[in-house]
Amino acid sequence: MSFTLLSSPLQGFTDFRFRNAVDKFFGGIDAYYAPYIRLPGQPEIKNSYRRDLLPENNRVGHLIPQVMTNCAEEFLFVAGYVQELGYKELNWNLGCPYSMVAKRGLGSGLLKHKEKIDDLLTRVSGESDITISLKMRLGYENSHEILDLLPLLEKHKIKSIVIHPRLGKQLYKGEVDLEQFQRCIDQTSHQICYNGDIDSVIKFRELRHRFPTIKCWALGRGVIANPFLAKMIQMDNDHLPDDWTDQFSRFHDTLFQYYEEALSGPGHILLKMQSFWEYFSRLFSNPHKAYKNIKKAKNIKAYYEAVGVNIAGERI
Repeated sequence: MSFTLLSSPLQGFTDFRFRNAVDKFFGGIDAYYAPYIRLPGQPEIKNSYRRDLLPENNRVGHLIPQVMTNCAEEFLFVAGYVQELGYKELNWNLGCPYSMVAKRGLGSGLLKHKEKIDDLLTRVSGESDITISLKMRLGYENSHEILDLLPLLEKHKIKSIVIHPRLGKQLYKGEVDLEQFQRCIDQTSHQICYNGDIDSVIKFRELRHRFPTIKCWALGRGVIANPFLAKMIQMDNDHLPDDWTDQFSRFHDTLFQYYEEALSGPGHILLKMQSFWEYFSRLFSNPHKAYKNIKKAKNIKAYYEAVGVNIAGERI
């Protein structure tokens, strides 16, 4: 059975520069979700969102914008904006787990308000022809929230529902609830996409065996930690390529160049690249040491020396 791989967004990391670099050097992703658009209390799209979605900035095959809102007017405004850019689909973020978001009734904090979700979808489908997909958690406080919501969603035209089987209050801690994910599958006719903790080919195989009806899989932090992952899954190969350090070096240098052109000053570039190494270090045989080498760097010269030390250590 064939399957589709999606790249789930992570705010601050998976912008168009990262997406372009991953797609150029590794591939394997069928569609990328852009980080969510959130309006600042008025109908205005921030410049950072504009840059991220401009078609001329994106070299990936398929990009899907995302919005986080609890307001039909905001949803419709964003839908109109992305349609003007040529996008056909808008993903609604009902999964963001962070408390500052959830307390405002956004992201996973909106899941317990099933009537609001129902009303928004009813209005949007009546006033826009954009294709809608959803990204959600099991709930914020408890997993009954999603089970109460799914029956209401049956009457709505939804392309797919990406479910991360954790509660919002868990953030990324604890185990995913695979039994509850199965209950979700059983209680909806919509296409369900699995998202959560796919960080290896072995884990993917286990999940695919457990959920044979799932045809869509979303990779989140796993793609940042291992940009080879999607291609490895597509090829059903659980080993990095023999020349992975050379491929990673070319990818890294290209990513650095993209941010060097975009950010002002070496300090900003250094901080940006160091943040990526919190994930990149997991590719290396001693992640703690690799990340420590990078964090110690106080300037770009020292940073590149640390990168070289990390890569040389894998070639010994």
